[in-house]
Amino acid sequence: MNAETPGSGLGATRWIGKRVPRKEDPRLLTGRGQFVDDVVLPGMLHVAFARSSVARGRIASIDLDVARDMFGVHAVLTAEDLAARPIRMISFFFTDAEIAITPLADGQVCYVGEPVVMVVAETRAMAEDAAALVEIAYEERAPIVTIAQARAGDPIHAGMDSNVAAEIGDEEVDDELEEKLAASALRISQKVVHQRISQSPMETRGVVASRDGPEELTLWITCQSPHLVARWVSLALDLPDSAIRVIAKDVGGAFGLKNHPWKEECAVIVAALLLGRPLKWIEDRYEALTASNQAREAEMTLQAGFDAEGRLTGSHGVYDCNNGAFPQGADSNIAVHMFVWAAYRQPAYAFVSRGWYTNTNGLAAYRGPWAMESLVRETLLDKAARKLGIDPVEIRRRNLVYLTDQPAVSSMGIPLHDITPGECLEKLLQYFDMAQFRREQAKARAEGRHIGVGLASYIEPTGSAGSMAPMTGELAQVRIEPTGKVTATMSTHSQGHGTATTMAQCIADRLGVRYEDVTVFEGDSSRGGFGPGAAGSRQGVIGGGAAIRCSELLADKVRKVAAHLLNASAESVVLDQGMVRVEGAPEMTRPLAEIAAIAYGEPDRLPPGLETGLEMQFRYQPPPMTFTSATHLAVVEVDAETGFVKILRWISSEDCGTVINPAVVEGQISGGLAQAIGMVLLEDMPYDARGNPQAATFKDYLLPAIGDVPVFEFVHANTPSQTIGGMRGVGEGGAIIGPPTLVNAIADALSPFGEIEDLVLPLTPARILDVIEQRDVSGFRAPAPVPMQPPAPASVSAPVETVPQAVPSAGPEGDWNMVLKTPMGPQAMLAHFDVAGGALSGYLSSPEGKQEFGGGTVEGNRLRFELKVEKPMKITLKYDLEVSGDAILGKCKMGMFGSAKVTGERAE
Repeated sequence: MNAETPGSGLGATRWIGKRVPRKEDPRLLTGRGQFVDDVVLPGMLHVAFARSSVARGRIASIDLDVARDMFGVHAVLTAEDLAARPIRMISFFFTDAEIAITPLADGQVCYVGEPVVMVVAETRAMAEDAAALVEIAYEERAPIVTIAQARAGDPIHAGMDSNVAAEIGDEEVDDELEEKLAASALRISQKVVHQRISQSPMETRGVVASRDGPEELTLWITCQSPHLVARWVSLALDLPDSAIRVIAKDVGGAFGLKNHPWKEECAVIVAALLLGRPLKWIEDRYEALTASNQAREAEMTLQAGFDAEGRLTGSHGVYDCNNGAFPQGADSNIAVHMFVWAAYRQPAYAFVSRGWYTNTNGLAAYRGPWAMESLVRETLLDKAARKLGIDPVEIRRRNLVYLTDQPAVSSMGIPLHDITPGECLEKLLQYFDMAQFRREQAKARAEGRHIGVGLASYIEPTGSAGSMAPMTGELAQVRIEPTGKVTATMSTHSQGHGTATTMAQCIADRLGVRYEDVTVFEGDSSRGGFGPGAAGSRQGVIGGGAAIRCSELLADKVRKVAAHLLNASAESVVLDQGMVRVEGAPEMTRPLAEIAAIAYGEPDRLPPGLETGLEMQFRYQPPPMTFTSATHLAVVEVDAETGFVKILRWISSEDCGTVINPAVVEGQISGGLAQAIGMVLLEDMPYDARGNPQAATFKDYLLPAIGDVPVFEFVHANTPSQTIGGMRGVGEGGAIIGPPTLVNAIADALSPFGEIEDLVLPLTPARILDVIEQRDVSGFRAPAPVPMQPPAPASVSAPVETVPQAVPSAGPEGDWNMVLKTPMGPQAMLAHFDVAGGALSGYLSSPEGKQEFGGGTVEGNRLRFELKVEKPMKITLKYDLEVSGDAILGKCKMGMFGSAKVTGERAE
């Protein structure tokens, strides 16, 4: 990995692959970091919110008089006041919501903690005191809190036919898949009920907003990408990008919660524009736990078939997730199904997936938002192995995709070229003696001790670019200063990722300079170009690739200048440790600073036609997805008397390609695993029947402490990817693969007592005692599955034959305004149909472009046609629609993305 590339013109000193000290640490560890609450502006006022005390109801009245009379209060604002400066509450994908979302509650409240009134005062304490004096009267209604209630209850949002926020897939198992499952030697089902999680970043949400001119806005905000926030705010406010500057110097964790502003931040931004004064809002920990968007609450039932040898025959999944009242993007989590069997040789898979609106805090991302796929699959595999009498290692060996199986295509149509989950498993087993452990386990059981081993394998999509509007490539701008020092401006952004370090390593490695001589600037949208920053384990892959190629291009320019000055060939010029030398002529060695000074200050000495200075920029657009593979193993001991779990060992065998800095990689994996331990054993954000959150402090919401987290062991299985530099992302992996690894270890320890039938998280000591004592110690019994009847007419899977009306004489010909409910949000389009007998042709047109089709068919009221899409990836879209009068309804099969609902009406 660190060998010199022949003919590269680089010396022996390489920086990629080294454990160098992080550049950020001295500043952060000595208290010189700059977080949002450290920002103080002249004339700055402070914000607090009066929040809803009920989960659902109409706002009957608001009395603001006493609050407005409080000393130090400058303004008390409601939704009516903020409406003077409209703002669109768009999703992460920059799409509009189907429901009305406003920064402050407008006439109705939909969850406990929803901001209703905003108080602006001289100090935070004054603002909080005044907010406490706001009197709000409600006409309370019975809330919808759970997924089961959302299925059966009335819509919580006006204008909606049901509580379905998003849906994709097909309700019924098709005949071919059903035959495969029915003919299997073993047909097994696994149900997982995942609790709600609070992201709990060390630094809570916060924003300082300052209006600097009629339409100029500066934001200091705790976020995951200043560039993405600037783009989001410009779209939300309909302002030019250039009018908005976003600064986020240091961020104390984000984990998906801080992708973009939401209700409170937007209220502060709008109020700052209206009042013309800088405003600050810093979320306190109580608000962070009870009012921030949350994550992970979901249920999934996965069926799978196996032949007598333990090989997969087919599978079907049913997934439901709680979107809360105002999700940052209505989500049915298609990624769960895209990746549930992506690492395995699965012949067939089908699914149905829905997100549900409820009167709870809205959904936001959390490290590896699709992690349910690994949890339900890997726990199912262990359960199947026990039923078939096969070792859990062997059932994986018989089904995992190895390098020798590739190229291949997953059951969801994902191309696989270089994934290595099988190889990671084999490397792990070279490190861990499974036979020896089984002997120790038998001896321990004879002594009355219950130890268990669990493992899990997975692949993770990383470095995504080009398939979703915000997920673009990354920009690197690298400059050698006249002093010979190197300055880089990156669109990456750290919330603890160490990007200032890893990007500097990439640059130093390819420029042949000292790591200490490279400074990386990020965290300011006015510097560099757009990039989405930290989202989807992408910065090492795409940011690193951009830094490497940009530095290579700049090194080429240095060699051209040096070759001209030293009367040598560019191929013979070598850059190393900040020195420029000519191979075979040590007397011609010059400091890089000398070459740089000439490049800037003596243009007449440069090669003809070469521009002055030493600077370069490069935007890297990688392949659509780069996969990381891993297998993890954990060893635990369960106390049969108390139900407590002690983690004895944890080994990670991870293939993240070229490792830029092993310490950063291991830190990322360790952080994700700590969160995984919390999700499995400790963390829970429950709600009572009236929609009140029940964990308001860290006494109630239990995070893992240092004693809960073992010392992790690492085995690096490095297979360079097809990207520049060969990196693979690693940011989310620990939080995805960690939960099934730990659950399987606990289940193995508990196997003498019985199975964990329905997996309900967290696995508290009482729930573990449920298995040990074979009774309901915890007082919780997982409710029986409720038949999921699709609420008409919102279900995508409603058979088109159920539309009773006949096509009017006008027929389907002409223009139709249609909406395709994609996983990234609703996509509006204009459809034009031409009919000739039973043949259908026409086109679909949207802001992204126009595409014609032919070869479609018309059978009565039913229209079928296909569109072959080349970008951002090759997919054949298969439309199956039914016309009923002036309405059109049906679905579109979108390849790996499943089936999506289509609705529309005849255009006037």
